[in-house]
Amino acid sequence: MAKVKGAIVVDTETCKGCEVCMPVCQDNVISMSKEVNRKGYHYAYMENPEACTGCTNCAIVCPDRAISVYRVKVSA
Repeated sequence: MAKVKGAIVVDTETCKGCEVCMPVCQDNVISMSKEVNRKGYHYAYMENPEACTGCTNCAIVCPDRAISVYRVKVSA
């Protein structure tokens, strides 16, 4: 049976670091970067990519639509 693995891609220049995505991530995948984008904001990134299930909660709550979620089937 195939297992689903998730991944997020954050548009670092669009993300304003509001941190709304962090509490809705059930698996604690998202953190704020220590780096800043051109506007001076710390942006979201996948700190624990192996834990991502692709639930899309982060993308749904992102006010700037800076997060895209992908799901990939992997062999078990």
